[in-house]
Amino acid sequence: MSSSSSFSFGSLMRRPETGSFLGLAAVFLFFTAFGGTNFASPTGAASWLNVAAQLGIVAIPIGLLMIAGELDISIGSIIPAGSMTCAIISGHFGLPIVFGVGAALLLGAVIGLINGLLVIRTAVPSFIVTLGTLFAVAGMTLGFSVLVTGTTSVAIKVPEAKWLLGDFIGGIYQVTIFWWLAAILFWGFFLHFSRFGNWIFAMGGDKVSARNAGIPTDRVTIMLFVCSGMSAAFVGLSQAILYNSAQVSAGQSYIFNSIISVVVGGVLLTGGYGSVFGIVLGTLTFAVVSQGIYFTGFDANWASLIIGVLLLGAVLMNNTFRKMALSYAPKKGAK
Repeated sequence: MSSSSSFSFGSLMRRPETGSFLGLAAVFLFFTAFGGTNFASPTGAASWLNVAAQLGIVAIPIGLLMIAGELDISIGSIIPAGSMTCAIISGHFGLPIVFGVGAALLLGAVIGLINGLLVIRTAVPSFIVTLGTLFAVAGMTLGFSVLVTGTTSVAIKVPEAKWLLGDFIGGIYQVTIFWWLAAILFWGFFLHFSRFGNWIFAMGGDKVSARNAGIPTDRVTIMLFVCSGMSAAFVGLSQAILYNSAQVSAGQSYIFNSIISVVVGGVLLTGGYGSVFGIVLGTLTFAVVSQGIYFTGFDANWASLIIGVLLLGAVLMNNTFRKMALSYAPKKGAK
């Protein structure tokens, strides 16, 4: 077989991001057709890129955990916890923003460490463990905020940190987009070009076999939960700095939104399959759908229905192409 045939239809279809790319193309064309010129304008693009950036920073670590066969839903409470921690320290008490940012990231790391330790020490499914920490952290955030500040909303104004963590470029694009791009590069190298990535895929395929092969599954699991917690805390503190306030009720939507983005991006719920680029495409798909609906002439009361149908269609398309890839057998050519 010639070298030119090494790139085959089957190999393309086996890529985790192929289905998610086609899904993104479909929804983008849909909203370009029905949303008019405003959807593809710089202002329109900013609406869904800003959503994708904040969601994407959380979605990639969640995706890596799912590839490894785990799940973290405690991010829904870590985001407001990180936001409130930063706001209380640097807003309520007026300490330098570096202390607020550091404390928020440390809190996310500690919660992630607790999640990881509980998962490996108790053998309880990570969904149950993180469901417990989800409620525990939410209660802790609410109680501590009221105890210290007497309110559930804390103002924070740190102009010296705005340009780095929470500002608008050109008045419309959030600086968080650059942090998302940095996260894509970092996690892309981590998963696809380092031995840790091979370990993560092996754990998702069969954790027992991975452990028997000498992979430090416990350490990798803890590390992934810590990174998930820190990423969620970072999103929380960046929101506080961007909007000059923190709320204890923010962040719950990220639980399902991140999982939807990851699944649309081609990651299997059973683990062992996925890619960072696919997760990025899935995140963009969700952002385009969730924001694009408001550029159309459709009744906003039907927004959730349209979003659900389009996202389900994207997932089904992804699964269809994956099955096609698994059943595809290339013809043998003459040597």
